[in-house]
Amino acid sequence: MRNNKGYRKLIAWQKSNLLTHLIYDETTNFPKDEIFGLISQMRRAALSVCANIAEGYSRSSLKDRKHFYQMAVASLTELEFFIDFAYERKFINSQDYERILDIHTETARILSGLLKST
Repeated sequence: MRNNKGYRKLIAWQKSNLLTHLIYDETTNFPKDEIFGLISQMRRAALSVCANIAEGYSRSSLKDRKHFYQMAVASLTELEFFIDFAYERKFINSQDYERILDIHTETARILSGLLKST
């Protein structure tokens, strides 16, 4: 992976990237009939968090930057619902659920700080 320059230096992006990898790893164990449903939705939401942070970082105006960081928060909230739903359907075990939620919560806290500081 490239060095920590640009958006990669943002802790919010680093945490969301970790969360995305966790989601990808976890969803490989989901039922195959969820490939075009929950698996796809969870992965897209997780990727959207990272992508919006990266795109926001590249914007020159604070208004634009804030807009993309807000979209990242929205995608993170969407992902939270999918994580809960997958757990309720027993696609995620308790231990993995807690680990994913811990990273999700930390990502949300850091992203919120980034948004406030923008």
